Amino acid sequence: MTESLEPCITGYHAHIYFDATTLVRAQALCEEAARRFPLTMGRVHQRPVGPHPDWSCQLAFEPAVFGELIPWLALHRAGLVVFIHPLSGDDLQDHRDHAIWMGAVRPLKLSIFSSESEIAGQE
Repeated sequence: MTESLEPCITGYHAHIYFDATTLVRAQALCEEAARRFPLTMGRVHQRPVGPHPDWSCQLAFEPAVFGELIPWLALHRAGLVVFIHPLSGDDLQDHRDHAIWMGAVRPLKLSIFSSESEIAGQE
């Protein structure tokens, strides 16, 4: 009998979604999070990037920060949508199966995570 290996979470990303009307609020939230917690604040993208359907800013953090940051975001997101996912080495599963949403669930562009073998099978 083979043992299945549990995925190892090496970190997390929290993506704060916004638009032109909520840009200032989102930027302030991300900057305050970066001031309060040991995390890396990414660029404030005023266009969809990667699988994200909306403008966004990424907060990257270690698993040890999760227990303090996520409750803080829940209380301070001021109506903004927050998409959180682990980093386990499987981007598709992390974004599709292991996601945590605060606010409305948004449709991600998961096709960017298609494996090369799936792409080769379509040719």
